[in-house]
Amino acid sequence: MAFTPHGNGGYRPKPNPASRPQQRDQRNNNTNSNGKDQHRINEQIRGVKEVRLVGDNVEMGIYSIQDALRIAEEQELDLVEISPTAAPPVCKVMDYQKFCYQQRKKAKEAKANAAKVVVKEIRFGPQTDDHDYEFKLRHAKEFLQEGSKVKAYVFFKGRAILFKEQGEVLLARFTQDLEEFGKPDSYPPVLEGKRMILMFSPKANSAKKPSKPEAAKSEE
Repeated sequence: MAFTPHGNGGYRPKPNPASRPQQRDQRNNNTNSNGKDQHRINEQIRGVKEVRLVGDNVEMGIYSIQDALRIAEEQELDLVEISPTAAPPVCKVMDYQKFCYQQRKKAKEAKANAAKVVVKEIRFGPQTDDHDYEFKLRHAKEFLQEGSKVKAYVFFKGRAILFKEQGEVLLARFTQDLEEFGKPDSYPPVLEGKRMILMFSPKANSAKKPSKPEAAKSEE
């Protein structure tokens, strides 16, 4: 073991660069659940002489890779390569474990929200009468007010596909009647086999409002 002079005239062991804290070694394990690298961090950032440094509590600018690593080390944080194709590469000083945790949490929340989307179907025939149309329109409004999506489609049975223009007119009328409650995801309708489909998403201000007696009771 090498020794270096100490201030009091004695000697002390020279620090071994390989003996870094175990926690920092664990931070370098930056693979996702599929075993693929997400970012290069700390000593994994090789083959570059300088980087553009960003992050909180750092003076943004271009630094040598050694200085950037030193700045991250002094703050007990990680140097993370966030834009490797830039010239020079962009690195950020951050807590990489915390960053990965937040990314996983966001992905989990997005998946949960996606699973909550409910789609209700409304089926028409090309010659739906007014009474049946109004009945289905009323249900579609209720579904949209509940926050569900509505999949409206006209089903063409047999040779009725020859009258697809009637389906286009019906769905155009349906779109106009639902204007206050929802809007089509795309327009015009899509013809898939024997079904002409139009998907509606609820408008933000279309949620059900309390009835007058309930509203008066809440005011009391």
